[in-house]
Amino acid sequence: MLEPLVTVAVPTLGGSAPLEECLDALERQTLAGADVVVIDNSGAQRVALRAGIRIIRNDRNVGYGAAANQAWLSSNSPYCAVINDDAMAAPGWLAALVAALEAHPRAGMAASQVRLADTGLLDSAGMVIARDGSSKQRAHREVESPAAGEVLIPSGSAAMFRREVIDQTGGFDPDFFLYCEDTDLGLRAQQLGWRCIYVPEAAVEHRYSATAGAASPLKAYLVERNRLRLVVRNFPYSWLWRVPFYSAARYWHHFQGMRRGEGKAAAFAASGQPAWKLAWYVVKAHLALLAELRRLLRERSPVPAALLERWSIPVKEVAAH
Repeated sequence: MLEPLVTVAVPTLGGSAPLEECLDALERQTLAGADVVVIDNSGAQRVALRAGIRIIRNDRNVGYGAAANQAWLSSNSPYCAVINDDAMAAPGWLAALVAALEAHPRAGMAASQVRLADTGLLDSAGMVIARDGSSKQRAHREVESPAAGEVLIPSGSAAMFRREVIDQTGGFDPDFFLYCEDTDLGLRAQQLGWRCIYVPEAAVEHRYSATAGAASPLKAYLVERNRLRLVVRNFPYSWLWRVPFYSAARYWHHFQGMRRGEGKAAAFAASGQPAWKLAWYVVKAHLALLAELRRLLRERSPVPAALLERWSIPVKEVAAH
């Protein structure tokens, strides 16, 4: 029996309605025979059996990246895709991503055109990065999609990688657990010489943060902790020493946005969380960095500064939304 061309990883915390819609959409793909693997991180076997779908059940939540790795390592497909369980892929999604990678031999990663469900607005057209290490969805909340072409990295909400990229990098770093693991993997792949192509024909609708929450305390802490991890591992020294200054600037923009009722910090406060918790999560994230610093320095494999310069954005944009 021939190995499927693509293995699609769908990490989930349980059998919700968005997951069923996600799987329905994957069943309608024009690329036949994809190996769709649902990784049930609920620890309670919440995902029901479904014809044509493989299920990997974990006894605990191992995180998004570790779950995707499990699916990919359970197969030998030449292409490895991942999609959020609250995202719905258009019928030509997989076919468009495969065609783009086959047409661009130097590209090891492909980014989808991800739109916010029921809005007509873009969620992601690949990802860009700020000088403090914060990554941001390119063209977020814009109407028109950028043209096909190179971009820094794909969003892990809907992406495809060559098998060689997964083999050479080890896939997502499971220690990230959730958030920023796509940025870390993309930068490590870039350092190895792989490029990323944006494929606007690969369309996906995303119910943004329907699972983890758009402004949850867990997200606030993990995004900050993982940002610090990835800059130590992936930033060249010419960028690394400036990170604290750009981080301070972003904190200031968050504070100003909270006062005006705008941006990510304001959304956190509007969710009912006290503002002081954000400051505590920043402190907690830096304490976690100190505990891991020796290991992270050993793992350093910095990307070229010119690559980051090409795809850099002001930290003010990160704080905006």
